[in-house]
Amino acid sequence: MAKFASVDIGSNTILLLVVDDQSGELRSIVDECEFGRLSQGLASSNCLHPDAIERSLAIIGRYRSLLDQHLIDKIACVGTQALRESENRQDFIGAAERILGARIEIIAGEREAQLVATAVCKSFPALCEDELVTVDVGGASTEFIVIRHGQVVSVKSLPIGAVRLSESYLKSDPPSPEELRALDAAIDSQLATLQLPRGAILVGTAGTATTIASIELALPSYQPQRIHGLELSATQVARTLARLHALPLQEKKQLVGLEAERADIVAGGVAIYSRVLEAMASNRFVVSDRGVRWGLAYELAET
Repeated sequence: MAKFASVDIGSNTILLLVVDDQSGELRSIVDECEFGRLSQGLASSNCLHPDAIERSLAIIGRYRSLLDQHLIDKIACVGTQALRESENRQDFIGAAERILGARIEIIAGEREAQLVATAVCKSFPALCEDELVTVDVGGASTEFIVIRHGQVVSVKSLPIGAVRLSESYLKSDPPSPEELRALDAAIDSQLATLQLPRGAILVGTAGTATTIASIELALPSYQPQRIHGLELSATQVARTLARLHALPLQEKKQLVGLEAERADIVAGGVAIYSRVLEAMASNRFVVSDRGVRWGLAYELAET
């Protein structure tokens, strides 16, 4: 029985997955998520903030301790948008690679999207036989993948994400009507560059999507078995967004189903899903708990 590990170093979160391969079926042994928020202030400075580097290296150190508890056959580590665009990325990467004892691959948005597509098609093979759009909202970028008859037909990465949009547009607490209109306009201008199939199923991956599900289910703790595969309507997503917009930060932090570490930025990410559903005239939003980290694990199992 082989064991594989994947580390997904995102713009908001850093995720660790350890799986064992039982005759082709991957089973999660360790599945951790912590908030490094590497994209803190990135939009204005083009550099990783020293605090973000320190936080994230501390997380990497804790993950190294978890990895040491397992006999890992293969490990894959990737970095996404924050590391793609930061001018001082090596200040983090060099130290992180020494701690992990593994190379960190800085992946393009298109490769990130392909990894997400792999995880979604492995998770929902029946859905992938039809036409669907997978949207992976990150901290600084969002990946859009159109899948038809089990095949990826288009991928696109846009420079919008939960942290970037919230820092740029949602400055009041709670945000003002003018800020909300500017947020919607910014998202819509980016979506206008895409050709998304109308009426298709939308599959949401990563933390923003799972948070929408967790809030809808009012889960006091994260329960992936209830979240993965949950289907919501566009109205339910819009209702969650309106609720988040209306609450001041301290009340958001008390909202059941919302991790306090996401409270200040989650509305920017939920707004992306709400605007995409409207643009696609879609009323089916399926939540996936499996994104880049699972795509990497599937790759390791097949090589």
